[in-house]
Amino acid sequence: MGDPVQLKDEGNKHFQAGDIDKAIECYTNAIKVCKDKKVLAVIHRNRSACYLKKENYTNAASDASKAIDVDASDIKALYRRCQALEKLGKLDMAFKDVQRCATLEPKNKTFLETLRRLGAEIQAKLKTTFSTDSRVQNMFEILLDEEMEKDKREKAANNLIVLSREDAGAERIFQNNGVPLLLNMIETGKPEMILAAIRTLSGMCTGHKARVSQDTGKENEIALATCNLFQCINDSLTGGDTREYGKEASLVLDASKDLKTILLSLLEMVSSSKVSGHGRDQALNLLNKNVPRKDKKEKNNSRTLFTIDHGLKKILKVCGQVPELPDQLPLTENTQLIASVLLNKLYDDLTCDPERNNFRDICDEYIKSKIDPNNMDKTIHAINTISGLLQGPFDVGNALVGRQGIMEMMVALCGSEREVDQMVAVEALIHASSKMSRASFIITNGVSLLKDIYKKTKNEKIKIRSLVGLCKLGSAGGDDYSLRQFAEGSTEKLAKQCRKWLCNPQIDTKTRKWAIEGLAYLTNDADVKDDFVEDELAMKAMFELAKSKDKTILYAVACILINCTNCYDKKEIIPELVQLAKFSKQHVPEQHPKDKKDFIEKRVKRLLKGGVTSALAVMVKADSSILTDQTKEMLARVFLALSEDPKDRGTIVAQGGGKALIPLALEGTDVGKVKASHALAKIAAISNPEIAFPGERVYEVVRPLVNLLHTDREGMQNFEALRGLTNLAGYSEKLRVKIVKEKALPEIENYMFEEHDQIRQAATECMCNLVTCKEVQDRYLEDGNDKLKLLVLLCGEDDESLQIAAAGALAMITASQKKLCTKLTRVTTQWLEILQRLCLHVNPRIQHRGLVIVYNMLNSDDSELAKKLIESEMLEILTVIGKAEDNPKRQDPIDTARTCLVKAMDLGLIKPFSSPS
Repeated sequence: MGDPVQLKDEGNKHFQAGDIDKAIECYTNAIKVCKDKKVLAVIHRNRSACYLKKENYTNAASDASKAIDVDASDIKALYRRCQALEKLGKLDMAFKDVQRCATLEPKNKTFLETLRRLGAEIQAKLKTTFSTDSRVQNMFEILLDEEMEKDKREKAANNLIVLSREDAGAERIFQNNGVPLLLNMIETGKPEMILAAIRTLSGMCTGHKARVSQDTGKENEIALATCNLFQCINDSLTGGDTREYGKEASLVLDASKDLKTILLSLLEMVSSSKVSGHGRDQALNLLNKNVPRKDKKEKNNSRTLFTIDHGLKKILKVCGQVPELPDQLPLTENTQLIASVLLNKLYDDLTCDPERNNFRDICDEYIKSKIDPNNMDKTIHAINTISGLLQGPFDVGNALVGRQGIMEMMVALCGSEREVDQMVAVEALIHASSKMSRASFIITNGVSLLKDIYKKTKNEKIKIRSLVGLCKLGSAGGDDYSLRQFAEGSTEKLAKQCRKWLCNPQIDTKTRKWAIEGLAYLTNDADVKDDFVEDELAMKAMFELAKSKDKTILYAVACILINCTNCYDKKEIIPELVQLAKFSKQHVPEQHPKDKKDFIEKRVKRLLKGGVTSALAVMVKADSSILTDQTKEMLARVFLALSEDPKDRGTIVAQGGGKALIPLALEGTDVGKVKASHALAKIAAISNPEIAFPGERVYEVVRPLVNLLHTDREGMQNFEALRGLTNLAGYSEKLRVKIVKEKALPEIENYMFEEHDQIRQAATECMCNLVTCKEVQDRYLEDGNDKLKLLVLLCGEDDESLQIAAAGALAMITASQKKLCTKLTRVTTQWLEILQRLCLHVNPRIQHRGLVIVYNMLNSDDSELAKKLIESEMLEILTVIGKAEDNPKRQDPIDTARTCLVKAMDLGLIKPFSSPS
């Protein structure tokens, strides 16, 4: 390691020359070997000076402290620690150090000036702290003074919010009786006052359990601010916020009581008529986010059970609201769908049959309590609640529809004279006919009724809903061409009407949404798919609606795109089983002629031209309470279908598809994440990562691609992932390090042994781009593995692309690690033969790589290896190539061969040829 004093002196020279990094390196090496305490103290003091220069104040203070531990009067160490502590904001401690310095050297002007300055700063800080109390009180007085000017009150409100976000300010508000004063502001009923109070409470509560346990146009902002407040409180009590607050946190002994209070408050908000539509949405969103378990491996689902017992009927009440009737709860266009999604999540979070039975019983009891033949308003509330359940936990809703009399009641309501009854009943029929058996019942009993409503009603809202009912019934056979429910051409007529409604901007968004619902069912028919993508106006109208505030449309849009691109799961048709089915007179599904590959490709091109990618990018950003895991999976499938043709991937990237795919690959169903990752791999394989995934996003792409390398993935997914990683690995060292950190190396190495030629080649190309990474090189330097042997043997394969990748990897790794040149000769007896084959190859790219490996071996500082090479036939090969005439097509191997011969001459292994005079 060297002499510590010598290393210290060397460090001093580097410090004086301004090379701080070298100085730190020398001092660190000196510390490792130094045994003398006094010398060690000096070295620590010197390194402290280096860290001050590098602005690493924590290390500077630490090193200075180690010097002071040896000599408490070390004035240089004391002053350096003072400087570091001041920068770290620890003014009291810094003041003590400089005070000690001034005591040791009373006439030192630097110490005296620092002492004066730090003293003044400490006094100013104390003054500010004490004055905050009066400032807080003053702000509250301004806010609660109704005669005060509006501008002054707004400024005071903003100051209060800013203060609440700093720990010291929040504490001052809390200590100055701030919570009751904030509650007084809320009780004024003025939106700007409520907003300021809630935002201040949010700032105070963020991450602070002790303060949280004390709290219990502008409308949407207030709802969002309140939502944020509840989330802050919840995170603080559940441990979602991990910040430490020392002794104060220990004051709260049990958070479960507070959490139950919050849940009950949210459930009260859900069904309260005093809460706005936006407020109700945010309450449902909070329940969606915080009640069901995020990980099913966690056994405790007590919050879900508590919510079902105390609030299931309140959520069902929201689902059953009929906005057209009087005295209904205030709702937004998204409220009822959010409630349905919450019901679904709660049901999915149940762990056993008794829990599910309890859920069903509560729903059943609620529906029964609302059905009243003498009160039609209550009855349609019950039917609308069933509609909500059919959009949420379908099994529960389906069981309720199967109850005696429910389906008949829905059909009977269709014939009611009241338009609102017809509308609710038609919607319920639409949601109920998802099962083939139900659809058959309705076709028998309800189609003529729906047609009658469609023809007679003048209410466009009912007209379009009855049309959607007919659309859904007409598509009950899915994409099975042999199971058409209606006569030839009927579905095309229905679709044409839907497209007409969709393209009419004079119709309100909520009604046009139903046209998309209709097309979602009808696009199971390939004729309808083709007509839809040819209708550019209808396509663009749908994309515009998908970008609108009404997010209840997303699922239907995703369904249409899934149908148009045929990217749903298809059962494999085995010819032998088809023949057997025909023989036994069983139903055999038939494929529509327009569902063949060339038709699908044309539809994809039309969708891309119509701007589908930008619409998808907006849809992906929707709130998770609307964008369910199932919808995310559908969007991922669509992206994968769109990226099938490499020529289209540039369009997808240009319209923001690369960025949109990242969240889909990280969240959602397992199938959805795999599909999105596969689409990402396709894009990453051929795109410039800097353009496709700008900024830091490119690092988020690595994990989804690595996940595709697992052996349980399909071969094509492995292959595309390897190609994507190869492209990323060739982009930057930071990306190579990220790939290694994600533990991709073992998987990539496994695929280098793969029998499938293309996968093996892709893995080898990926490794070729990774070998410049230090950690990868270390793996090849380790003894007891066949990694280097595999690379050498792959160089001897007949596949030229594989040879290029393997030889490239070997050339780069032997250039970086000279020890591997010697190791290469020990891994296999065929090494020289393989190397000679590379150098004699007709492909100049392979030949060049082989010659670079030879040069690396000659340059490896292993004289025996260099001698062995030159004594073999390699000298003759090098001579023949080197003597060849210059040729632009083969210039690289010629120049490298000549460089090898010059190196051999420098090593004294050959002599230059000289002709006799």
